[in-house]
Amino acid sequence: MTMTIASMAPITIASSEMSDEEVVERVLAGETALFEVLMRRHNQRLYRAARSILGEDGEAEDVMQDAYVRSYIHLDQFDGRAKFSTWLTRIAVNEALARLRKRQRLVGIDSASGSAEDSMALESRTASPEQEMLTHTLKVVLEAAVDRLPDTYRSVFMLREVEGMSTAETSECLDLSEESVKVRLHRARALLRKEIYTQTGAATASAFQFGQSRCDRMVSAVFERIHSLGSIT
Repeated sequence: MTMTIASMAPITIASSEMSDEEVVERVLAGETALFEVLMRRHNQRLYRAARSILGEDGEAEDVMQDAYVRSYIHLDQFDGRAKFSTWLTRIAVNEALARLRKRQRLVGIDSASGSAEDSMALESRTASPEQEMLTHTLKVVLEAAVDRLPDTYRSVFMLREVEGMSTAETSECLDLSEESVKVRLHRARALLRKEIYTQTGAATASAFQFGQSRCDRMVSAVFERIHSLGSIT
């Protein structure tokens, strides 16, 4: 794949309307600047997936960069058996889990004791005086509550409820059976206080946002890393 950083063109209406698979074909055919379309399209999902495992913004962004660079280098290995978004999310999940193991903070996503998880108590979070909008307050409460979920449940909840992935997609991304995904989602909901969960419907989709400036920074950083690896010239 060859391109220059300066040659990256803005996303056109035509390219934004192409399916992921069509964009991948065009990138593999030499239109490497179109990789930006895939990044901007999936930044939000990858951020939420990585953050659900690592629980920290900076590390989540590092994982996103690693996942994008790895997916770019191995783009020809995408065989279309799964949706591209699922394939890409799985790469990010694997990168996040590898970082977690390297940190030696946890053995893996399935290592926690079920009895300890089920007895977890969540503290209520009171909105500060500066918070003027109810939806913002609910978003803050939801993010804090989700962050305190056990790792085994948080990733499933984030992908299924916040990101809106299907059970099958979540199962493939986390390498779990569909039944395990359903069970963990049920337990995650039970652990979130009913009054919090039932009030966050309007704010759920806006939680853990990866905004425009961060999106721009991610695109730039990934292309710079690809360039430094010699994958583009």
